[in-house]
Amino acid sequence: MGETTIPILPCRTLPPVLDFYTALGFAVTFQQRSPNPYAVVQRGGIQLQFFGMKHYDPAGSYSTCYIGTDDVDGLHRAFRAGLKETYGRVPTSGLPRIGALRDTSYGMRQFLVTDPGGNCLRVGQPVSEAHHHRPAPREPFARALHHASLLADSREDPAAAAAVIDRALTGDGRPTPVQLLRLLVLRADVAGRLGDERAAASALARAGAVDLTAEERESVRDDLARLSELAAASR
Repeated sequence: MGETTIPILPCRTLPPVLDFYTALGFAVTFQQRSPNPYAVVQRGGIQLQFFGMKHYDPAGSYSTCYIGTDDVDGLHRAFRAGLKETYGRVPTSGLPRIGALRDTSYGMRQFLVTDPGGNCLRVGQPVSEAHHHRPAPREPFARALHHASLLADSREDPAAAAAVIDRALTGDGRPTPVQLLRLLVLRADVAGRLGDERAAASALARAGAVDLTAEERESVRDDLARLSELAAASR
């Protein structure tokens, strides 16, 4: 069978969207201005199509699609490099933006990238045969991280994720250094998305001060990479 699925996504105007995908390494293979704005971009086996809507609000977009790959780490590196070359920085908040690369609770290693039209691409690679959400852990800090991660990325609700983390860090008990680092990095991430520079700076400073062993650092290499990205973006 030779069927192919191609997402057709909205945007207000085409030029900033096409510039963005060009930065990601896509080629513009088709573009028309009338009778309606329409364009196609392609990178390897990924094809995306876009149509312009004059009164469209990118900030209120719910448009999304999932892109499967067998090299999610390589694609994440390539996208980041292209964005930095084009924009002079790697955008981690606002529109457009690219998110952290992380292993999810549903067997995928993935990252999110959102274009100037507000369209969210979830780019992932299977790391497990089980793709149902694992049950939330019982341990309080692991549970908080589990729910905050889902709220931040799967539901794209950074405010709710921030509230979960704040409750966990101001409640009883003490997280392990690894748990603390991961919670603070995610807190800085969602604060940036919310435009809360003060909370982001505070979380980044606290995360940078967490003392980890070499073994612990290896276990949180994705989080440490995200910490470096967020710190660089805040300068």
